[in-house]
Amino acid sequence: MVSAEPLKVAVLGCGSVGSQVVRLLSEQSEDLAARIGAPVELVGVGVRRLDAPREVEVPEGLLTTDSAALVTRADVVVEVIGGIEPARGLILSALEHGASVVTANKALLAEDGPTLFEAAAKADRDLYYEAAVAGAIPILRPLRESLAGDRVTRVLGIVNGTTNFILDKMDTAGSGFAEALEEAQELGYAEADPTADVEGFDAAAKAAILASLAFHTRVTAADVHREGISEVTAADVASAAEMGCVVKLLAICELRRQPGGEDAVAVRVHPAMIPRSHPLASVREAYNAVFVESEAAGQLMFYGPGAGGSPTASAVLGDLVTVARNRLAATRGAGESAYADLAVLPMGDTVTRYHVAIDVDDRAGVLAAVAQAFAEHGVSIQTVRQEGRDDDAQLVVVSHEATDAQLSATVEHLQRMDIVREVTSVMRVEGGAE
Repeated sequence: MVSAEPLKVAVLGCGSVGSQVVRLLSEQSEDLAARIGAPVELVGVGVRRLDAPREVEVPEGLLTTDSAALVTRADVVVEVIGGIEPARGLILSALEHGASVVTANKALLAEDGPTLFEAAAKADRDLYYEAAVAGAIPILRPLRESLAGDRVTRVLGIVNGTTNFILDKMDTAGSGFAEALEEAQELGYAEADPTADVEGFDAAAKAAILASLAFHTRVTAADVHREGISEVTAADVASAAEMGCVVKLLAICELRRQPGGEDAVAVRVHPAMIPRSHPLASVREAYNAVFVESEAAGQLMFYGPGAGGSPTASAVLGDLVTVARNRLAATRGAGESAYADLAVLPMGDTVTRYHVAIDVDDRAGVLAAVAQAFAEHGVSIQTVRQEGRDDDAQLVVVSHEATDAQLSATVEHLQRMDIVREVTSVMRVEGGAE
């Protein structure tokens, strides 16, 4: 039965996502009313400029530059502005004035999520954010609700479509980084300034959110070790192919058992080689996928479009339906779960395998000397091959598992050796058997 009293919804932002939220609110109004149990009334759309071009036509009188006033007269506020301010202030004001909030703001959640969660709890209102990670892919709700009775041990994901498109083109078409980036920009997958994507900032924010949910621990973007893909070369991609691997930018969140028996969290974002047999290796172009491992459920994979106006708006509307139902029932959904309060490990303690390419002098004893450098720092060599001769001689070493600190010390040692001209590439190897 549908209530006659409408729920008032305000949308902050009318860009690629906000415009599609406005469109879906109009086109699906009857279905939304039936699913929620009450009509949904769009009471305003907060924008910076009234005359900016938009993908959809917003009904007359709904556009406003006074977002501060708009949030005080809504039951549900949808924030799709992005960035830290004014989004943070508007969300806090909305909660203080009794509105539930749906946001897609990964950067804000990763930087200052606890402030928002505390404000929502104080106001006894919902703060939902499924659209903040992996677009249309339902991953946050399964972590928060479906796996609430399980123990998640690892989350491994491709959570940035721009970088996946670039690396896919480097693998399948033999493109260089600059060429693949230019194609991504021409197709609209990359911004004119692609720094947030290619340097891993976007993925790091998402990794912080995933780790916080998976391990019931507050993790911020500052806790995430971050490396981008701008230094990945065609030679790296070709070397991965020779090993039966592909290069992906991965967000990796893990539980690590410490020597004293306690658990800790390790969170990192960096390019890595993964076997072509791994499920994430087949994720092509701008798609996203998240691979979850838990003790009872085992291995789960979530796949789909990770960005774009309509896919992200789908996740926003899903959250809107949930918080609207909760409001009608005078209840609220699960809030922040940070009871575990686990330590976050420094990158130096992270354990994985490594692919190291070294330009060396082609003379007797070089291989033995390089192997000795690895051994001195406790890094065991799994495979080694030599390519080229004379001035073009290169050793490619793949290690067994070692800590990042051990590998870093090894690389510093190699760089001081007279027989080593340059350590040309260091890349982690994930997802394969030891």
